[in-house]
Amino acid sequence: MTHLKQIRAAQPTQDGAGVKIRRIHDFGGSLDPFLMVDELKASVKEDYIGGFPPHPHRGFETLTYIIHGGLTHEDSMGNKGEVHAGDAQWMSAGHGVIHSEMPLTDSDGLHGFQIWINLPAKRKLDAPRYKDLRAAEMGQLDWQGGQIKSIAGTWQTHAGEVQGGLPQLGEGAAMADLQLEAGQTFKVTLNPNQQLLAYVYQGSLNAGVKTGQLGTFVANDQNQIELTSEEASGLLLMTGPALKEPVVHYGPFVMNTEEEIHQAIKDYQTGQLTQIPVVE
Repeated sequence: MTHLKQIRAAQPTQDGAGVKIRRIHDFGGSLDPFLMVDELKASVKEDYIGGFPPHPHRGFETLTYIIHGGLTHEDSMGNKGEVHAGDAQWMSAGHGVIHSEMPLTDSDGLHGFQIWINLPAKRKLDAPRYKDLRAAEMGQLDWQGGQIKSIAGTWQTHAGEVQGGLPQLGEGAAMADLQLEAGQTFKVTLNPNQQLLAYVYQGSLNAGVKTGQLGTFVANDQNQIELTSEEASGLLLMTGPALKEPVVHYGPFVMNTEEEIHQAIKDYQTGQLTQIPVVE
């Protein structure tokens, strides 16, 4: 039987230039390998139009998934891109990147997610990478009463296997968008010892997880999890092997030690954050 381990409610806050978001974060390991779930949802232009001006990252990955509206991206690697409804944007900050994400001015509202995924110590100082992922590149399965779209990773479901368009997320993490009609049950088989995070952005589950909440589910002896909708529901699903490494977090930097955080701050202040060290 599927076990609901925990329910967390997203808390309203602001980030960037006053963008209103709802956030769940845990740098203590409960969401490992995930660190933060931000739901960007605003219909009034003043609540999102300021966007996220240039800011740094080091030591983790971000995956931005758009449900409605759109964002433009520019970064210190020279990348420029746009994502629209149904698209995703992946960035592995590695050693360091400075980027901006600005809402499309012709959008009528913005709804999407940005997820932080931790990197293992051995990859935290890798060269940064970036990819725009179009909706058409994502695997999709439809069945009577439901649909799953795999953004990243491979999902073993009761309706079959579906593979995401993103070849790698963290260290084997996976993410999907699940749609269920009222009273429908979705079954997924996970790798051993992995938990499932399910963020309900619309509707509710019989397990008691409602809109704006994140449920952490533990699989049964067959490594299976069942989710049943109370009403028509939309969920962002996340899973992946836990890194089980120390996490030290300061603002836009996620490392393993205090010393590494101090170095990240120093590198940013001296303009060295985006300079990949030469290995001799």
